[in-house]
Amino acid sequence: MKPLHEPLFGVPASAGATLPPKSGERAGRGVVIAIDGASASGKSTNARIVARALGFIHVDTGAMYRTLAWYCLKKGVDVHDAKAVAALCSQWNATLDCVDNAVRLLVDGCYPAREIRTVQVSEATPLVAAVPKVRQWMKETQRQCLQFGSLVMEGRDIGTHVFPGAQFKFYLDASLSERAKRRAAEGIRENIAARDERDIRRAAAPLQIAPDAIVINNSQLTSAQTSAQILARVRKEPAPV
Repeated sequence: MKPLHEPLFGVPASAGATLPPKSGERAGRGVVIAIDGASASGKSTNARIVARALGFIHVDTGAMYRTLAWYCLKKGVDVHDAKAVAALCSQWNATLDCVDNAVRLLVDGCYPAREIRTVQVSEATPLVAAVPKVRQWMKETQRQCLQFGSLVMEGRDIGTHVFPGAQFKFYLDASLSERAKRRAAEGIRENIAARDERDIRRAAAPLQIAPDAIVINNSQLTSAQTSAQILARVRKEPAPV
């Protein structure tokens, strides 16, 4: 994997970090651990565990897309209308915040934590996330998260689109049946196969495995076992001299 420029490996997440260049090929003075994967592949749980273990900042990019989907529904914007969604995204009052080593996307200064987890928002999010101008806005915003420190960033296009030069790239996978079981256990109704199809086939930043990513199939693994594999790989990397 491509090393980041002057990584802050081993430095607490509270240390300052410069914003990344627009190319995204280098992440400035900060380590980026990219964790990608499809729905219910364990991205969120393992990203939180890894971030906590390393003292890094956790970034749930899916929550950012959910926030925009929620805002579209709140404003009465048809999430099937790509132009209307893009127009709203270009003018909404959204800002980044970091609380307890986790980045949140605020809207008008507030974070709709509960609201973005409803069934309606879950159904609207894939439609919003497929809009090219939305993905461009999110990419630029997600790169700005380095202002808070070294990152563990989870999503579907982090290692391929947002931070293609990330020092550590992981792709989590699991069988369709296992992922469906996990969603059901969370009380979430989601057609996993249909979501996979939409994510893979969308024109803007589709779900792909980065050529240099380490793939972990965690169908038979616990979160502790999965995160242990990620941490072992990260800790094996020598700190810069």
